[in-house]
Amino acid sequence: MDLLALREKLQNYSVGRAGLFVASKLYGAAGALHRTAYANGWKTSQSVNSRVVCIGNLTAGGTGKTTAVLLAATTLASAGIRVAIVSRGYKRQQKTQGPVILFDNPDVDWRAAGDEPFMMSRILSNYKVPVVICPNRALGATEALRRFKSQLILLDDGFQHHRLQRDANIVLIDAQNPFGNKQLLPYGILREPLEALKRANLVLLTHCDQVPSRTLETIKDEIHLYNEKVTILESEHKPEYYMNICTNQRVELSALKGPAACFCALGNPESFENTLTGLGVDLKQKWRFPDHQHYTQENLQTFEATRNGMPLITTFKDFVKFPDNWRDILTNNVYVLSVNLSIRGGEAALNKFADTLYPQFSKIKEQEGFFTTPHTTY
Repeated sequence: MDLLALREKLQNYSVGRAGLFVASKLYGAAGALHRTAYANGWKTSQSVNSRVVCIGNLTAGGTGKTTAVLLAATTLASAGIRVAIVSRGYKRQQKTQGPVILFDNPDVDWRAAGDEPFMMSRILSNYKVPVVICPNRALGATEALRRFKSQLILLDDGFQHHRLQRDANIVLIDAQNPFGNKQLLPYGILREPLEALKRANLVLLTHCDQVPSRTLETIKDEIHLYNEKVTILESEHKPEYYMNICTNQRVELSALKGPAACFCALGNPESFENTLTGLGVDLKQKWRFPDHQHYTQENLQTFEATRNGMPLITTFKDFVKFPDNWRDILTNNVYVLSVNLSIRGGEAALNKFADTLYPQFSKIKEQEGFFTTPHTTY
């Protein structure tokens, strides 16, 4: 059982809520001590000879961070900027002593990299963007600079990481559930207090199409209480097409309607399921797994045995964790939904996003199709 599921279970009991509250206070004290150690110089941050931009979260759970990292990487790479992604490889199964580098090396298994870095590497292969996995992000950034002479390093999910100095912080906030009950983990979903928004150079609200405009304005007002001048952009995840992984063929969104089954291991499974419902899919069966879970042969056999001939829909992040013999089990009508992150507000909003990534960006060049919308997934 993952942390969020355990929290929900414990909140049903008074003793459980009390325990969560105490644990939350201890977690907050540890986090405050960690930040104070860097602020007072008891611990030192390392800088690298490259611009570093963090794309991270203030909360636990899915906010759409991976699609934001992909949009940033493709936008920069399309402009000819040498960009690399550095990630800790959360919940990877095979630990290594040094950095794992995903770049033109198909032999690297997702277990050594983590599901999200591996997925990003696959999607970014045509853009020649390396993905470096290392718990020591400073070491990972140094290796990216040494091997690829990166002009800009995207720090994936590093807002609470202080060992590597950064030039800008982009914080993602899910408009559907921006701050939970405003309590720290594990009593709430906050990784650190809302005062941390003071460190943000830009805030990107995600899933804005799934909440009323009045709710968005309320969220913005609250953010500005902690960071009066920060730029806030709105975004939404737009589905593009389905990929039939059994035939390796694209399928139009309109072609898949009616009864279907789906499964995922995401921080925010409801968003994925709501997207499918909005596309006209009638979800008769749904399987949810803890975020980052890998799939076994037995899992796939269960899907196949109980879907009753219905189409089976998942995400690319889930697909990359299938066992090697998945084709022997899932033989037809299995689809991956392709989704991209779209920033609302037209070119002006996109320029604000790009200039936060790279201040000289707007001066480099402007060309047709510059702001790319890569085929990404949840």
